[in-house]
Amino acid sequence: MDGTNHSTVSEFVFLGITNIWEIQLILFVFASFIYVANMMGNSLIMLTVVYDHHLHSPMYFLLANLSFIDMGLSSATSPKMIYDLFRKHKVISFNGCITQIFFVHVIVGAEMVLLIAMAFDRYVAICKPLHYLTIMNPQVCILFVVAAWMLGIIHSVAQLALVVKLPFCGPNVLDSFYCDLPRLIKLACTDTYQLEFMVTAISGIISDVSFIILLISYAVIILTVHKHSSGGSSKALSTLSSHITVVVLFFGPVILFYAWPSPTINLDKFLSIFDAVLTPFLNPIIYTFRNKEMKVAMKRVCSRIGNFRKISK
Repeated sequence: MDGTNHSTVSEFVFLGITNIWEIQLILFVFASFIYVANMMGNSLIMLTVVYDHHLHSPMYFLLANLSFIDMGLSSATSPKMIYDLFRKHKVISFNGCITQIFFVHVIVGAEMVLLIAMAFDRYVAICKPLHYLTIMNPQVCILFVVAAWMLGIIHSVAQLALVVKLPFCGPNVLDSFYCDLPRLIKLACTDTYQLEFMVTAISGIISDVSFIILLISYAVIILTVHKHSSGGSSKALSTLSSHITVVVLFFGPVILFYAWPSPTINLDKFLSIFDAVLTPFLNPIIYTFRNKEMKVAMKRVCSRIGNFRKISK
């Protein structure tokens, strides 16, 4: 390659999830409900954390940022998927495809870092409770969030820089419902074996290392909790179970996608739907139903909103 993009492809065609009308209808209703519920649930978490002073702590600050990231991940893929379900010609422009890949990888990278930050927060809260407010001060929390987005952007830009200069002269069909890096690279009109291997290896290593760090962190925290017999142990374990569940739901499909040598198309699509559509929806449910403080705070915020509407009328 001489560094110049010789692409003649101006758009890519999605094959979508299925061509069976009945399944498309079910998926349309299901995906639409999940997306709306996801946006409402995560918005409520963010609103509750902002307006309820009882939740003005590092843990809930990070949780609100996780909700914002989940809304972004879902919005980067779900609306296009829902819109395309009944379209015969499912297309996305070349620039639109690159943009979608950029935002998906930025958000996924940011979420990995944020989940590690949340694990560190729980470690400090449980293992070093006397120094918690000193270590997890507002500056550190903001630094975690900024670092998450910066690393996500760097990760995405570094990978896309290798792809945007590839020549795309046909075919232009993606057997998926959204653009992703491995699928796009396969369509280039040149030998991309080494590039495919490098991109998959880098993403796989980042996912595996992050997951291992989180597992070790939570293992240390759980061992510390078991050494204490105080009344707060059950509350700490309940909070940890929510965090661990979210981590497994997020990293499970990602690791399986990159670790599986040659996944079938159906499995590939299922993992994509689970990670891009279901996981952002499940996160607010997990954190809400397993956290009494959050549920009480949400009731307070909802009652305030209800009273405000009555007054405004």
